[in-house]
Amino acid sequence: MASSFLRPNIITRHLKRPFYQNKRNSGYVVLIPEIGEDAERSTLLSENGLPEFNDFTIEKCIATISKQSLEYENGVKQIEESCLNCKNAFVEVFQPLEKLDSQLELTWGMAKTLYLGNSCLMPTKSYIQIHERAHKARSTKFNSVPIYQAAVDEKNRLKKLSDEEQRLLDKYILEGKLNGLDVKGSKRDRLNNILNNLQKEKNTIRQKVSVATKVFSSIINNELVIKEFPESLAKAMSINHEADKGPWKLTLQPHIYEPFMQYCPDRNLRWNAWQALMQRCSGYVNKDLETSTNIEKLRGYRAEQAAILGYDSFVDMSMETKMAGSLDNVVNVLDSLLTKARPMQDIELEVLQDYANERGFDSKLEHWDIPYWQRKQKWSLYSFDENKIREYFPLPKVINSLFNLCSNLFKIQIVERSDTHTWHKDVKYYDVYDETYNKPIAGFYLDPYAREDEKIRVYDDAGWHVSIRQKNVITSTQPLTALIFNFQPPVDGKQSLLTFKEVSVLFHRFGHALRHLLTTANYSEVAGLSNVEWDAAEVCGHVMTHWLYDQHTIQSISGHYKTDEPLPEEIVTNLQNIRRHMAGYELCKEMYLSRLDLELHSKKTFWREVVTELWPKYNALPFDKYDSHVLSFTKIFSEEWGAAYYCHLWSKMIAADIYSAFDEARESNQDILTISRRYRDTFLATGGSCHPSEVFRRFRGRDPSPHALLKNLGLANKIVEE
Repeated sequence: MASSFLRPNIITRHLKRPFYQNKRNSGYVVLIPEIGEDAERSTLLSENGLPEFNDFTIEKCIATISKQSLEYENGVKQIEESCLNCKNAFVEVFQPLEKLDSQLELTWGMAKTLYLGNSCLMPTKSYIQIHERAHKARSTKFNSVPIYQAAVDEKNRLKKLSDEEQRLLDKYILEGKLNGLDVKGSKRDRLNNILNNLQKEKNTIRQKVSVATKVFSSIINNELVIKEFPESLAKAMSINHEADKGPWKLTLQPHIYEPFMQYCPDRNLRWNAWQALMQRCSGYVNKDLETSTNIEKLRGYRAEQAAILGYDSFVDMSMETKMAGSLDNVVNVLDSLLTKARPMQDIELEVLQDYANERGFDSKLEHWDIPYWQRKQKWSLYSFDENKIREYFPLPKVINSLFNLCSNLFKIQIVERSDTHTWHKDVKYYDVYDETYNKPIAGFYLDPYAREDEKIRVYDDAGWHVSIRQKNVITSTQPLTALIFNFQPPVDGKQSLLTFKEVSVLFHRFGHALRHLLTTANYSEVAGLSNVEWDAAEVCGHVMTHWLYDQHTIQSISGHYKTDEPLPEEIVTNLQNIRRHMAGYELCKEMYLSRLDLELHSKKTFWREVVTELWPKYNALPFDKYDSHVLSFTKIFSEEWGAAYYCHLWSKMIAADIYSAFDEARESNQDILTISRRYRDTFLATGGSCHPSEVFRRFRGRDPSPHALLKNLGLANKIVEE
């Protein structure tokens, strides 16, 4: 039975109590498979120790993972025997487990890399088979009572432990606790029953939302409606797959719906689409697809699961694996942000209303109007055209500049190596060298281009980071990872050109990967991204994207693909303005969903009553009585973000505070390299081997504050009259 969770006090003079009071310091469960170590005997490795991607077959991978899974399960049983008279759990239990992990997780990582990088070589059905088998095998050590007890006994021994050893023990102990290893008798049977029912309800909700999303469609024959549509949107909607040839089909799929709402000039069409989206899975449309009953059952099961495991609520259980540590800490931060963002939302919508009225709009702005007029206002204010800016970001220059930036900041060298096997000719492999070593300390693959019918694509195309192999001193292996994107490929000899959003995606994913590549932890279970709390997992990615708003950096990475002329200063300034455009409105939306999730998982109140109470606190526009958005909120009900949706916002807050140290250094003429070295030695080096609250204190010398995030969004200095 796998657990249901993955992955410093904030002090301010403006509050009577600190935002964030963390009294516990335990380890954390990793939900998404963290991919493992070296495997010298693996049939999937080449002589240079890297994966043999060009000799890869599904049959070989399935056979290998099956063999390794059996070996893994047998190995866990042998280690369990050594737990009986264990004198030193690190030597007798955890180091053998580290060796055991290596081969299984390398194969698992290769399979996931190919699944995302070339689905022809690794179809979904095959990957699911491999993933489920490997996950089942790896779960055995976290469901082992002897291993759990060995961790408890080792922690109770009167000897000093390092941060990393403490975190390793805490991880096994918390995994065991969340898996119910302390639960006996009829409660254990009930817990197993609850977990089975939870999975059924999650699957049912997912399926119903999927069907409800596909049910709606609307045919558009009027060419004037699609006149301003981007070519990619018009082509995606065209029944004939030709942008300028209709009819065009509107659906609720995100890659259609979201840009449609931004570009559609017909208000009635926008209203129709919005109503269809918000009424999915409600009783207003199709009672067979209604999810309210399923959601209430799921909430009940989660509350009971938490109670059996000794927690007051599912949120309290969730906080065991979060940097925030408690519901109060999260609420305090959200409330602090709300005091600035909510009044600004009122002003922003008033200004947007005036803007729309000046252009002939004669009604009060409603939910379905905001995306359309927001886009038009942004263009009017800043003349922002992603396709025009694209000409200044040729991919080769951006990548070289990114590598140079990392070399300067973190004293590493990134060098391409040619004697490697990859899954496509466009994929390149790079070694990472530290300035103090003459041999690589890590390596990564870079697969930049979209390939139709080969790569998995999602609406936001945020790229993928796959940990193929973790750093592991016990097995003498170095980190290995893959970065997979869907950028526009070169056409007719013209370089691949990136939008600013795509540049941000590249920087974010690379910053995320640096935590994996530059870790100094000894145990793979707490190295790099393993064992990092959910709400701190994306921090390093967000920190890297902040560099794009530094004028010197953005000028250095940009250059017109024809003339190499850097991005004009006017556009550089506007990038900052665009980030702040309607920031109060956008921040309130994110905070509302975060708080909604927490309320739904900490109270028994019916979901609609929760919405009715929360809505006016975060939203200036009135609540539509037919709005049933909770019923299709799959992130928290059928994915893994239940009681954890706030993590996205929390990680942005922490990242903004971290990056503000660089801003402060510039303002006081301090050495930037001193800050970057400290950042590498803390956040990039420790990974999951130290609690992120302590890591933050070591970097900043204090506890986190939301002020930097508000400042970046242009909300910090707004004076609001009571």
